[in-house]
Amino acid sequence: MKILHTSDWHLGQNFMGKSREEEHRAFFQWLIELINNKKIDLLIVSGDIFDTGTPPNYALELYYNFLKSLNQSYCKNVVIVRGNHDSVATLKAPRELLKILDINVIASGEEDEESIINIYKDKRLQGVVCAVPFLRDSVVRRSFGGLTSEQKERALNDGIKDYYENIYKRALEVVGGKDVPIIATGHLTTVGSKSSESEREIYIGNVLNISSDFLTKMFDYVALGHLHLNQKVGEGQVWYSGSPIPLSFSEADSKKMVNIVTFEGKKAAVERVEIPSFRELLVLKGDKKSIKKDLEQINDKSVWIEIYLKDDNPHATTQELFEYANGLGLSVLAIKVDRKENPFFANDMRVDTLDELKPIDVFMKRLEMDEIADDELKERLVSHFKVVLSEVEEQ
Repeated sequence: MKILHTSDWHLGQNFMGKSREEEHRAFFQWLIELINNKKIDLLIVSGDIFDTGTPPNYALELYYNFLKSLNQSYCKNVVIVRGNHDSVATLKAPRELLKILDINVIASGEEDEESIINIYKDKRLQGVVCAVPFLRDSVVRRSFGGLTSEQKERALNDGIKDYYENIYKRALEVVGGKDVPIIATGHLTTVGSKSSESEREIYIGNVLNISSDFLTKMFDYVALGHLHLNQKVGEGQVWYSGSPIPLSFSEADSKKMVNIVTFEGKKAAVERVEIPSFRELLVLKGDKKSIKKDLEQINDKSVWIEIYLKDDNPHATTQELFEYANGLGLSVLAIKVDRKENPFFANDMRVDTLDELKPIDVFMKRLEMDEIADDELKERLVSHFKVVLSEVEEQ
């Protein structure tokens, strides 16, 4: 049996005002071709199908059109689980209809869902999937009455572990001693994994103690989602597939991949397949002169650029670089000031205390620290602050 493991599509993402529709459409076309070429029996999507709980219409259309194409492909078994970005209602609404197409969607992890999925080929059992989605607090946490924060976090860990242990016991009964793999999914952060800047914390406290060793003792392959970098965790077959496109500039240099897992009995062999880059994200660092030179060297006009600028007068230089890039037909999405620490001496310092400053003075000093280049934005922020301040002073 061959499975393909992917996750964290984040359909509908608004990337600094830019749509990712073109990239996702190209990824789906590539994925269907890979599924047919590699003769994939089972597709697993480990959460965060959408970027928000209320995805735009074009994102829903992409999703359903892909599932339609998938139904006409070599792959006849699909397991999709919810991630922390996904809405339970959005995923559950078409669930019964999709089940007719052998597309199994697990949205909540509650008892009313068929979370143990048997994979058959030529009427023979090929494997069992324990389809575990992002587990909400209400599903796994125990009563909080009188518990400290540390005890609540321990209850969360225990609840998630119990969930995996219980579903594994049920899967063993289904397998009945046959030499077929038991596969698990999940959407969480495990001990020892590497994250990027684009993931957000998914549990209050975020002190999960779920290790790869805990999962490996039970499952022959664990298909995880939530972290956007493709990686193996620990010694067993516990994997994050990562996102198919970079979701922040911090992922600009990372290779995006899917995992193809081939089973011989219960033994898994993992092949990582690199996904083509459908749009380059580029980070440039330097002063005005070097940045301009780097911009002139860029031939691909579809690239999206982030700049870290070293400059003594960043306000004027920022606007100049935006205009310069625009003249070259390039899209600079953000310019950040690369702050440097200058040495100072006690005699050079004048310290203002809060007693000497009015609230508006503190706010203006905070704006100065951020070095906001957009004067119109700065004026709006000051105006809004004054309104809030006047309302507070009236009370």
